[in-house]
Amino acid sequence: MPDYPFPLMIFAAGFGTRMGALTADRPKPLIPVAGRALIDHATDAAKAAGARRVVVNVHYLADQIEAHLAGQGVLISDEREAILETGGGLRAALPLLGPGPVAILNSDGIWTGANPLRQLLDAWDGDRMEALLLLLPVGETLGHRWKGDFRLDSTGRISRGAGGEDHVYIGAQIIRPDRLAGVAEAVFSLNKPWNEMIAAGTAYGVVHRGGWCDVGSPEGIVEAERLLHSAPHG
Repeated sequence: MPDYPFPLMIFAAGFGTRMGALTADRPKPLIPVAGRALIDHATDAAKAAGARRVVVNVHYLADQIEAHLAGQGVLISDEREAILETGGGLRAALPLLGPGPVAILNSDGIWTGANPLRQLLDAWDGDRMEALLLLLPVGETLGHRWKGDFRLDSTGRISRGAGGEDHVYIGAQIIRPDRLAGVAEAVFSLNKPWNEMIAAGTAYGVVHRGGWCDVGSPEGIVEAERLLHSAPHG
């Protein structure tokens, strides 16, 4: 497997409040799914894709995540002082990630089928894309209890805001971080640069060749384990 050409950011700083008592004394990325911590599923995908530079941001119960990842060569972006959301968190991690496009994985999802990072790389076109998001039709997601995020047109561009959003962002993307420098706020979501990219026609999506479960609640753990159990092996 050739090395992955982009650095990888894994988001792991959230509070996991929808998990209830399960996150009272441990961070959500360390909740086990099928015998492995959620964040291990993400780092497994990273290793399988050939990722060499991996950065994980931490905030809630950060010491536990750092201890869990010790010795794995993972760099830590420390948000103990203040949680920065996805956009602010990515911008704070850029000195560790380096210049150019960045791949991102959320630590609270389970993917089956094609490796999400390799699938994004295969579809990435840096001449016309500022962002490429991994998507699934709403009806094919698990653990996802709300409406879609984007529409996907025949050219692969994404849009939203006029209704008919029938695809869900499933926590994996490649993004050029240049627009983050122009955001005045310290704490902000990646929705802000996404909206600018959509307006510029440089935000794209690709449909995942496999399954995905959002593990945001205790019920999501059950669904994710069922998904993993049913996935083809070998």
